[in-house]
Amino acid sequence: QVQLVESGGGLVQPGGSLRLSCVASGIRCGANVMGWYRQVPGKEREWIASITSGDKTNYADSVKGRFTISRDNAKNTVYLQMNSLKPEDTAVYSCKLVCIRGGRQDDYWGQGTQVTVSS
Repeated sequence: QVQLVESGGGLVQPGGSLRLSCVASGIRCGANVMGWYRQVPGKEREWIASITSGDKTNYADSVKGRFTISRDNAKNTVYLQMNSLKPEDTAVYSCKLVCIRGGRQDDYWGQGTQVTVSS
């Protein structure tokens, strides 16, 4: 069974940092993309960063220069280093795995981890 499990969320003061982790298990992909999204109640889920199996990264403008996505393929883990956090970064952060096998694409999601930025 495929599982994506996020960790590392919590309460942090404005200007602080957090590092989120997402561990994938129960699946083996060739080409894949792992990404981070966030959602605030009452708003649509927002894509914020992604990294390909070739380590190409992309970021939403709202986090560019503050957040860094990385991956450790040996640990099947993707990270999101979040610096200079702002109150508007408060959200539930979820990771997504896009797995490409045999010409088809399957998407898998984690359950999310809460990040609260507040003084």
